[in-house]
Amino acid sequence: MEALKISGGQRLKGSISASGSKNASLPILAATLLTGGKSRIYGVPRLRDIRMMLKILTALGAQVQWEDDCITVDSSGIVSCTAPYELVKEMRASICLLGPLLACFGKARISLPGGCVIGDRPVDIHLKGLEKLGVDFKLVEGYIEGETKRLAGASIFLGGNFGSSVLATANLLMAACFASGETIIEFAACEPEIVDLANFLNKMGAKISGAGSHLIRIKGVKKLKPADYRVIPDRIEAGTHLLAGAITAGDVEVRNCVPEHLFALLEKLVEAGAEIKKGKNKVSIKSGGKLKGVDIVTLPYPGFPTDLQAQFMSLMCLAEGTSVITEKIFPERFMHAAELKRLGADITLQEGTAIIRGRERLAGTRVMASDLRASAALVLAGLVADGETVVSRIYHLDRGYQDMEGKLNAVGAKITRINE
Repeated sequence: MEALKISGGQRLKGSISASGSKNASLPILAATLLTGGKSRIYGVPRLRDIRMMLKILTALGAQVQWEDDCITVDSSGIVSCTAPYELVKEMRASICLLGPLLACFGKARISLPGGCVIGDRPVDIHLKGLEKLGVDFKLVEGYIEGETKRLAGASIFLGGNFGSSVLATANLLMAACFASGETIIEFAACEPEIVDLANFLNKMGAKISGAGSHLIRIKGVKKLKPADYRVIPDRIEAGTHLLAGAITAGDVEVRNCVPEHLFALLEKLVEAGAEIKKGKNKVSIKSGGKLKGVDIVTLPYPGFPTDLQAQFMSLMCLAEGTSVITEKIFPERFMHAAELKRLGADITLQEGTAIIRGRERLAGTRVMASDLRASAALVLAGLVADGETVVSRIYHLDRGYQDMEGKLNAVGAKITRINE
C-alpha cells in the first residue's frame, strides 16, 4: 500500500495550477448517456474516481477513450442498465447514473453506493425526487431498482435535514430533461458543479433555467445531441493549495481557478490575517507570520464548503488562540481530528463541533487517512510538522487530487511517495 513521506518545515513559494473539477466531471460524464452518441469532455482530472466512473460506463456498454485531459464517451452502444456492486462500492457519485439511465431506458439497477466514510449520506432524497417524476423503486439484494413507463414533469422539493443535495439535484436535472412538460426543482443545490452540469445539458439541447439558484426549471425535450464541453476548475483543490500556502507561511499563487467559487474560504483567510490577491482565473496568498484563530460553519454553497473543513482545521491547529469549527453538512465528519492529535494538535470534539486551541508546533509521526479530504488535511499538517510525517492509505487522496505531491514539490515541499 502506498503512503506519502513528508519532511516538514518547508516554506512554499511559487505557482500551482488547479486541475478540472472532479465533482463537475463525474455527473457530466454520467450525462453523456443521454445523447446516444459521442461527446468529448475536456479538462477532466486524472483521478481514481474518474477511472472508476469510466469503468462503470464501459460496463454499461459505452465506448470510452482518454487522451490527456479529454475523455470521449460514445454512448450509442449501451446494452445494460445495471451498475454493478464491485464498481459502485468504490464511489458514491455513481448514484448520479440513476437519473440518466431512467431517462433513456425507463429502468435502472444500481448498487447502493460507497465512497468516503464521513457520516450518514442516505439516498432517500434522490428516490423521492425521481418518484415525483413517475419512477417506482424497490430495494433488492442491495440494489436500487427503478422503473417507469413515462417520466412526467412535476414540482419537487429537494430539501433535506442538512440542506440541499448536490447529487440529488444532478439526478433530477438529468432525468427531467426527458420528462414531459415542465419540472420545477425547489430548494435545489446552488453549487458551481450544478451550474456546470446544467450548462453542459443545455449545450446538448436541454431547456434548463435557474441553475445556480434554489429554483430550477426544466422543460422536457424528446432528445439530446452529443456535445463537446470543458469542465470548470476544481474549487476544492484550489482551496487546498491556498491553505497549503497559508499553513507554511508561504507565498503561493493558484492558477486555473474561479475566485468567486472560493469566496467563503478567502473571506476566512483574510479574517485570519492572510494577504489575498484575486486576478482573472487566479488567486494568490501570502502569509508571512502566524495567523489567528477564526470560527467557521460549513454550509451549502455559497457557504463554507464541508470539503475544505478538514484542511482548514489543520491550519487552525497552528493559529493563535482558539477556533471553533461547526459541521452542518456531515456532523460526524471529524475522523481526521484524531490523527491531527497524533501530530500534537489540541482538538476537542463536541456534537458536530470541533474546538481547536492553536499550538506553536506539530511533531511528525505516522498517521492514517480515513477519507479523501482527511488525507489532504494530514498532508497539510505534515508540511509544517517537525521532522518526518508518513500519511498512510493515500488511495483516498488519489480519488480527488491529481499529483498532489508533484504540485506541492514544485513550490518547495519535500514529499515522497513510498510503498509501505
